[in-house]
Amino acid sequence: MDIKRIAKDTTKVLVSYLTYQAMRTVLAQLSETNPPLALWLHRFSGQGTIQDGELYLKALLKENQELAFRIMTVREHLAESVTEFLPEMARADIKQANVEHRRQQLERMSQLTTTDVSPQPEPVQDSESNLDNLPG
Repeated sequence: MDIKRIAKDTTKVLVSYLTYQAMRTVLAQLSETNPPLALWLHRFSGQGTIQDGELYLKALLKENQELAFRIMTVREHLAESVTEFLPEMARADIKQANVEHRRQQLERMSQLTTTDVSPQPEPVQDSESNLDNLPG
């Protein structure tokens, strides 16, 4: 297991996600202040490059430098705000999710076990045979 490679890949995904969130924030602002530019950004962002935040920004820089800089500024602010809480929240969420998955799996396994084993009916004894077993 290459921890450094995993960390690098995770960072790339996180940066791309923060780029996406920054774009959404700017898009929401533009929807109120400049609807035609918001429509343009929406169309541009729907072209598929948003999955890779760096590739998206490179393409946006070629088309609209001002918007690209705005998104980079928002992304940087989001990164500063989010990364403070991220390690603890990620660990806690993963632990909680793992507990829930294990609990659900245990429930499924126990349901399969109880349905696989058919219960044997208890023999019915009549009251007279019970009286015969009493002392006295």
